[in-house]
Amino acid sequence: MTQAQGMPLNKKRGFDFTQGIALTLGIAVTAKILASFPFLSIMGQLVIAILLGIAWRAVIGVPEKAMTGVSFSSKKLLRYGIILLGMRLNLADIVHAGPKVLAIAIINITFTILVVYGLTKLFKVDKRLGMLTACGTAICGAAAVVAISPQIKASDDETAIGAATVAILGTIFTLLYTVLYPVLGLTAAGYGIFSGATLHEVAHVVAAAAPGGNEAVDLAVIVKLTRVALLVPVAILIGIWMNRAERKEDNHTEKTSWKSIPIPWFILGFLIMSGVNTLGIFSADIVNLVVLAAYLLIAMAMAGLGLNVDIQTFRRLGMKSFAAGLIGSVLLSILGFTLVKLFGLN
Repeated sequence: MTQAQGMPLNKKRGFDFTQGIALTLGIAVTAKILASFPFLSIMGQLVIAILLGIAWRAVIGVPEKAMTGVSFSSKKLLRYGIILLGMRLNLADIVHAGPKVLAIAIINITFTILVVYGLTKLFKVDKRLGMLTACGTAICGAAAVVAISPQIKASDDETAIGAATVAILGTIFTLLYTVLYPVLGLTAAGYGIFSGATLHEVAHVVAAAAPGGNEAVDLAVIVKLTRVALLVPVAILIGIWMNRAERKEDNHTEKTSWKSIPIPWFILGFLIMSGVNTLGIFSADIVNLVVLAAYLLIAMAMAGLGLNVDIQTFRRLGMKSFAAGLIGSVLLSILGFTLVKLFGLN
């Protein structure tokens, strides 16, 4: 039997795999602890996890033998985490929020995807990275990036850079919102809707809406989760569009069949879990535990993505997409503010 350092090869591979998993788990738990501090709570566990992963690779480095476990976290555990995250969503709350809130979510997502993706094309960003940046800005930050990534066959570098870009942008805009709140002229309810309709991560929305009080936070989360719910149809539509675009580029003249369209089963799992939560099958305590586990798994995935990011690669590929996301975020904020006023939700 082949051995390395006195250990059977299969056991050594298992140890190396476990080492990678343990590294992402350690970073995810550290991110959770750091997110409990006042200022860092604005960033949230997922944002901190990916930034810690990037910093770890830049300062300490990642053993090549541990990368199988890191890759497992960033791909497989991510899907399980997104499925479980569906337990956070109560579809009844979205229905009760009314058609205006749904309309704002649809308008904002459509506008932002078109604008940001258009800007990335203008800036000559790779189309996959451009789409990831657009979806992350429009829907739900890093979680949207990693959910859309398999649909468009994005590389690990593109996924990691897209997630890091929207994570940093969301943090910047959260800080700006809290500073601008007193001068925006919005009621607590209007400010909550505005925050939920325009910010990136759920953690960003909660942190930004906090100055408006409990009413603002509650409305912000409902509006935000309305955007999260739209991740499912958006992912499917983008999968269809990218599939057709690739076939056209490859000069495939036959019509696209449904079998050739990448179906995001894990996102459908997310929707099923949302349905389970909506039916009230489990107690609030169990739901909270499932959501906590979901964020831990997704944070491990974010850590894995961060551990895959090379700073030089980010500088080479990420700056133009960051600029597109920044401009798109500014325009999204202006649009969201205008719609809150226009729809009489202030």
